[in-house]
Amino acid sequence: MVAAVHRSPRSVVTDGWRAAAAVAIAGAIFTACAGHGVPRSVTFPNATPAAPLQIVGTLARPAGDGPFPAVVQLHGCAGVEAQSYHWARWFADHGYVALVVDSFGPRKVKRDCRTGPDEPPVTARFDDAIGALRYLQSQPYVVHDRIAAIGWSQGGVFAMSVINGPSLERAKGRGVELPAVGFAAGVGVYPGGCSSLVNQLVVRPLLVLIGGADDWTPAAKCVEMVDAMKARGADATIVIYPGAYHYFDKEGQRRELLPDVENETRPGGFGATVAYQADAAADAYRQVERFLGRHLNPSSRSR
Repeated sequence: MVAAVHRSPRSVVTDGWRAAAAVAIAGAIFTACAGHGVPRSVTFPNATPAAPLQIVGTLARPAGDGPFPAVVQLHGCAGVEAQSYHWARWFADHGYVALVVDSFGPRKVKRDCRTGPDEPPVTARFDDAIGALRYLQSQPYVVHDRIAAIGWSQGGVFAMSVINGPSLERAKGRGVELPAVGFAAGVGVYPGGCSSLVNQLVVRPLLVLIGGADDWTPAAKCVEMVDAMKARGADATIVIYPGAYHYFDKEGQRRELLPDVENETRPGGFGATVAYQADAAADAYRQVERFLGRHLNPSSRSR
């Protein structure tokens, strides 16, 4: 098993058709307005042994021939959202190739943040991330040993798992062919699954960004995880934003309670508070820029 994870650690838009429309519009704007090279849809096989699945992604890259460092983006339980493209555009503007991985579309998984019969195996999204890493490493414009994983909410636990030593060993044990050079670093933005990794150990630098008021993926569990890993020698850092909730980086997200999403931390098992917090979002971008600058050594185009 990669790590304990369920569909709840992710934000959700109540009306599914509106969410899909917003993503489609954002994707179109992303393509039309990108001055750093036209983003394009790509497909690649994931790393599931004997039964690889073709995964869809959106690739954004800086202008020029490169080679560039790169980032694999792993979405939350609401799937790819408009904010996913916002981050990808930001990465490309700062000198990184960005690959937005869509783990739900090819599997026809609902974007409702609830456990159901369409739930993929817990290892599936880990395998998607490894497949994305392989794909980027095969591109001539990517520096193959300078690729990081970043994930939001449910995706955050997988961004942490792909640099977690025990998770990598378990993957080898089930037959996953890991690249000779793995991910260089990982970033978890209000990640789920921190409690499942308390007794684990990341083998590459880790940055966790989380809101102090998050009632979906509580900061305390991630603090415990980071502290435990640091005590065992890991390069792990956590930044907590006082008063910030889940989805603090999603521009335009009003503060509201999402009543129907699964949430094991609340009585009854449902409901989570979400809200955009401008100061926290601005600092999150700064923290990610500094972290990747240290560990991926981006080109002089980064700013």
